[in-house]
Amino acid sequence: LTLLLVVACAARASEITFELPDNAKQCFYEEIVQGTKCTLEFQVITGGHYDVDCRLEGPHGAVLYKEMKKQYDSFTFTASRNGTYKFCFSNEFSTFTHKIVYFDFQVGEDPPLFPSENRATALTQMESACVSIHEALKSVIDYQTHFRLREAQGRSRAEDLNTRVAYWSIGETIILLVVSIGQVFLLKSFFSDKRTTTTFVGS
Repeated sequence: LTLLLVVACAARASEITFELPDNAKQCFYEEIVQGTKCTLEFQVITGGHYDVDCRLEGPHGAVLYKEMKKQYDSFTFTASRNGTYKFCFSNEFSTFTHKIVYFDFQVGEDPPLFPSENRATALTQMESACVSIHEALKSVIDYQTHFRLREAQGRSRAEDLNTRVAYWSIGETIILLVVSIGQVFLLKSFFSDKRTTTTFVGS
């Protein structure tokens, strides 16, 4: 029972959702030790064409990853040296739309669930069950995050479409009113001219 309650210390991870204004650039920094495996994953949730520029640099400015106008992507690398690694998201190509960006930056791998997990002897049945449950829960968390992002993106698209439909309906209503009023004045003018012509002929 005690083993089932053990929670492994996760690897260092930064999981943030932030707003990126138009013509703006946002950078994040992380101290990484040489030989550490890292993964950067990002996705644009709302705004414009759901795209953003992403750039990852090493301690001495070496570009490790660079993509332009990406909606989502994932990049895994191993730190070649100690130092501060910088990754930036840019919306400088957009003149009037801001974006909501989600990213998950994982540094290192999860430590073993049990201190003796890498021992030569096989795991007990309970230890194996705990490892399986732990891995399954990690997968569930990943799927939940993925579907939450998709739900947020779908909601944004639906709200944007709803706004456009509302504006289109208002425009159609205004056009219909203008046409109706124009027809009324046109018919009134037509009958008024006809009455004047008839009176002139009779006199």
